Amino acid sequence: MDIPLLISNLTNPTLLFFVLGIVATVVKSDLEIPPSTIKFISLYLLFSIGFKGGQELAHSTFSAEILYSLGFGLLLAGLIPLYTFFLLKGRLSIADAGAVAAAYGSVSAVTFVSAVSFLDGQKLHFGGHMVAVMALMEAPAIIVGVILMMRYEAPSAEAAPRLGPIVQHSFTNGSVLMVLGSLVIGLIADTKQADGIKPFTTDIFKGFLAIFLLEMGMVTARRFATFLRYGRFVTGFAVLVPLVNGCLVAALSHLVTDSVGDRFIFAILAASASYIAVPAAMRLAAPTADPGLYLPMALGVTFPFNITVGIPLYFAIVQHY
Repeated sequence: MDIPLLISNLTNPTLLFFVLGIVATVVKSDLEIPPSTIKFISLYLLFSIGFKGGQELAHSTFSAEILYSLGFGLLLAGLIPLYTFFLLKGRLSIADAGAVAAAYGSVSAVTFVSAVSFLDGQKLHFGGHMVAVMALMEAPAIIVGVILMMRYEAPSAEAAPRLGPIVQHSFTNGSVLMVLGSLVIGLIADTKQADGIKPFTTDIFKGFLAIFLLEMGMVTARRFATFLRYGRFVTGFAVLVPLVNGCLVAALSHLVTDSVGDRFIFAILAASASYIAVPAAMRLAAPTADPGLYLPMALGVTFPFNITVGIPLYFAIVQHY
């Protein structure tokens, strides 16, 4: 277990603001962030993640391995929410099952950064295109989650909408369109012109993220009763599903690339759960889904599990296979 790495991540200012939000609710503070402000920050976070992913793609020299890596990331982002949704929908509402599935099909940028720090400590490198893979894995998971929610929230099989309109509405959903549109813009934008907005896309990202997580902390604390009601089931899910995903991908990723660093990053991406892009998207796409359920699962259970147990375990599997 890498104690310094664990301490470094758990004392990350953005995560501490999440704790502050919980404390503010517990002590019944009148601290409040206007809903319109949070909606703007949600859109900003999605925009920044997508744009930076597009920029990374634009700066990469395309090769067969990069294409395989992008395809593998997209496959994981589509399959994980698909199978997890059906594991969940018998125990949770359709909206909650879709939101949780989208979170676990998507990725955690903070866990990604922790994995990069771990590789630096091992003096191993990973391909720059893996940042683009991370960004590309956001949208498919959200899309699959929205499609499944729209499909199964129909009152009856006869009333269920056709798949074509569901896909169309999923892609035109504001949150999904923001991620995908920003990715495309980042990909085709002139580099010098893109540098002109870098202070907005990059420099202030963590500040907005801190405010967003402050709100998420307050929301989580207000709705924590939902999480407690599902107790053992959701806690077990938040540990076992990332563990299975990470171990399987660590073992099978040699089919895509021989790079130990890239394979390790794939395992981390498969095992992590989003508490930035997906919560931001679900506030817009699925307002009835409870953040007091999927956010504590991703941030309170899966994240510390991956940092303490997952990172060294997945790395050991990658080295063995």
